[in-house]
Amino acid sequence: MDAQKTQSTLEAEINELRLQLEEATDTIEAIRTGMVDAFVVHGEDGHQLYTLKTADQTYRVLIEKMGEGAITLNKEGLILYSNTRFAEMAGTSLDKVIGRHFNEFIYGYSADKIKEISNNSGLTDYKTEEVLYRIGAPSMSVLLSITNLNLEEGTVLSILLTDLTAQKETQRVLRSKNNELEAAKNEALKLNDELEDTVAKRTKDLSVSREHFILMANNIPQITWTNLPGGQFNFFNQRWYDYTGLSFDETFEQAWTNVIHPDDLSATRKKFAQSMATGEIFEMENRYKRNDGVYRWYLNRSIPLKNEARELLFWVGTATDIDDQRKAIEKKDEFIGIASHELKTPLTSLKAYLQLMSNYKKETVPPQVKNFIVKAEGSLGKLQNLVNDLLDVSKIQAGKLHFSMVPLNINQLINTCVENATYMFPDYNISYKAGEDYQVKGSAERLEQVLMNLINNAVKYSPLHKDILISVEQEEQDVKISVTDFGIGLSPGQQEKIFERFYRVDDKNFMASGLGMGLYISMEIINNHKGRMGVNSKINKGSTFYVLLPLLS
Repeated sequence: MDAQKTQSTLEAEINELRLQLEEATDTIEAIRTGMVDAFVVHGEDGHQLYTLKTADQTYRVLIEKMGEGAITLNKEGLILYSNTRFAEMAGTSLDKVIGRHFNEFIYGYSADKIKEISNNSGLTDYKTEEVLYRIGAPSMSVLLSITNLNLEEGTVLSILLTDLTAQKETQRVLRSKNNELEAAKNEALKLNDELEDTVAKRTKDLSVSREHFILMANNIPQITWTNLPGGQFNFFNQRWYDYTGLSFDETFEQAWTNVIHPDDLSATRKKFAQSMATGEIFEMENRYKRNDGVYRWYLNRSIPLKNEARELLFWVGTATDIDDQRKAIEKKDEFIGIASHELKTPLTSLKAYLQLMSNYKKETVPPQVKNFIVKAEGSLGKLQNLVNDLLDVSKIQAGKLHFSMVPLNINQLINTCVENATYMFPDYNISYKAGEDYQVKGSAERLEQVLMNLINNAVKYSPLHKDILISVEQEEQDVKISVTDFGIGLSPGQQEKIFERFYRVDDKNFMASGLGMGLYISMEIINNHKGRMGVNSKINKGSTFYVLLPLLS
């Protein structure tokens, strides 16, 4: 009888276990196919059921349609949820992702590391670049954005994975193009340096024998000339006559007048006269007309030759063809302009969609989604600023950076900038004491762009010292606006290059973001206002960038 009861009991327990197994199988299948928002995990304390707070179909559609991979991990690193995009990035199917450990896809994220990250209660936006190992495909560079997510059963990690493949390829192409341009530039400088060395070594012999000089000058690829201390030309090599098609008499009657491009002639003469008067090396780029009427760009350099008593004997000048290098740079600028215009349209559309999502009123949008939208709008704003800078650079290179000029009050302009900067950088003490009401003629939008760039740089390069001073004073017929910080400062060499296009301060102890276009654009804006821009700085003491604008009479 006892044996019969035991057998009956066992059969009942087996049936119960069978039902539970079927129920568990159905539950897991429902989770994997997206029918429910839950997942059961067997842990140290038994089975646990995870459910997302306020999860609904709208949220699921948003996550499934987004271009980034999205997953949720528990504290042990098991994947509780994954959208389809992550499975595609990992090179596998969705049902083979859920329930696996995150460390299988991105190495180094052990259970201990996951716990350490998830135990950070203040974690809101932890970003890092990692390598995603894919099944049957090459690995992929990704950006991880990790955020704590509060569920009813406890805290888990929400991770967004952004594919950086296109970005890395673009960076590689740009580096390659930059290297090519740099190599071309170095080759031109090398040719010029070689010529200068040749000229320097033969100066003594040339003073003794003009025939040796003529022989050498006529057998080099550069155009060569000599001129007397007063500026009168007295020799051109054969390369000049071959290139211009001018005769000996025509050359000395016209010299540069009908050979240099009309747009370059005035600046060339002014620079040449300055060198003749001061004894400084003459150096500039201009265009020479070939015998078929085509203009090509040349790099001109002329150095003064002196005797042992340091008396000026004559000048030796060279013109090196740099037209191919200039065209390569123009192609780079054209690429920047095209890329900027192509980016502007989708960015505008994306901003509009984010605004629609932010103002959506028909259904309740989860707070976490609103937070994602705010972060996306912030990142989009930074990207739009970068695109606008690239467009400004393209306009500058094309000579199309134009804007309307109206009378402006300097105090009002600076107060507007200080108010905006205080909102943008709440941790910094940005001070300005308004003084006399100076008036200038200019573009309020563009001058505000310049001042905000100077303030932004002061903040960027002053990570420890939070005081930024803005001052205004009259300097002769100009008004001088200064922005002073107490940050890392600039070396004399850096100060010479700081306003060049794409130049960034190279400091092994400090890494700043940006492409190095802000000060270049600012300088061009101030030049268009007939003003000047400069900097005074000392390493580890800080910097003062200043702008001089003509006072409105």
